[in-house]
Amino acid sequence: MSQKDYYELLGVTRDASAGEIKKAYRQLALKFHPDKNPDDPDAEDKFKEIAAAFEVLSNPEQRDLYDRLGHEGLKAKGYGQADFSGVDDIFQHFSDVFSDSLFDGVFGGSFRRGSSRRGGADLRVRLKLTLEEVAHGVTRTVEMRKQLACEKCSGAGSASGDRPTCRDCDGHGEVESVQGFFAIRRACPRCHGDGVIISDPCTTCRGEGRRPGPHSVEVEIPPGVHDGIQIRLRGGGDVGSRGGPAGDLYCQVHVKKHTFFERHDDDILCDVPVTYSDVALGAKIEVPTLNDRAKVSIPPGTQSGDILRLRGQGLPNLNGMGRGNQLVRVFVETPRKLNGKMREAIEKLREVEVKVTAAHPEKAGFFDRLKNHFKSQSSS
Repeated sequence: MSQKDYYELLGVTRDASAGEIKKAYRQLALKFHPDKNPDDPDAEDKFKEIAAAFEVLSNPEQRDLYDRLGHEGLKAKGYGQADFSGVDDIFQHFSDVFSDSLFDGVFGGSFRRGSSRRGGADLRVRLKLTLEEVAHGVTRTVEMRKQLACEKCSGAGSASGDRPTCRDCDGHGEVESVQGFFAIRRACPRCHGDGVIISDPCTTCRGEGRRPGPHSVEVEIPPGVHDGIQIRLRGGGDVGSRGGPAGDLYCQVHVKKHTFFERHDDDILCDVPVTYSDVALGAKIEVPTLNDRAKVSIPPGTQSGDILRLRGQGLPNLNGMGRGNQLVRVFVETPRKLNGKMREAIEKLREVEVKVTAAHPEKAGFFDRLKNHFKSQSSS
């Protein structure tokens, strides 16, 4: 099933400015909010679609990639796959597009940013893979240091586990003051934006609910990944403070240069040196493959630079659409040193070649054109 065009979803042109895209998203998000469409079961799906479109088109790098390569280009780089589990998540993700007063006015204040629990930071690691690992897929164990939940207080930040809600902000971590026509929100001065009061901070983590420490995680890398792709592990980043949500772990794939193969999408190319007699008379040669080795037949008369094909011996498609081929490009290696017998044989071959022009039609045609060229120049 083909995905919908992001520009069409937001109702903007492909040359729309960032401000026009933001405005269009804001209007559509309010229009299709499920709370405003209780009788429309498709409203939430539409709501999530336009949120995914805005996430891509509001990011210059992702937008450029989408304009050039579409949805497949985004997938290849690990973008365009936003997974909003609920409406709250979408508004939190794009909170800069909406003001809090707008939430209060339209949705009864149900989308306040509340809560003291600050989310953990996203982390990034680089994974180096061989082409063989790309071909078969691999599970890697990543060792890192990150913020982990405090073992003593179980991430609560409180030695006793008691975390009463701040009365001043009602647990939202923010207080509002009215200045003229504007409602201004700021961090609650009593709880400092935490939303809870911790009177007995944990002595191990000093009330943070987390501590840095070593951590290992297994990352499953599917077959066919491309260089530069990011694999996202939700919740694999730093643990949030005082039980806040964890950040994500982004694993960027880097494919090492191979001794024999050069990658072209799902195909792999291997250059193989051969002798003049191999291509003139035909031969069977042995070539490496990603699994082992294989025999390839060179037809008589093969030209240097011709490509032979081993079907299905390339890389698997990341989206499960079959497998690429192995391309074997032959090139004739001219001998650098000749012994007596080789020189004698090649000199005899040259004598015969002069008489049999049909054996080298390209060479004969070139010199015919050259003669005609000089003849036309002398006559003009």
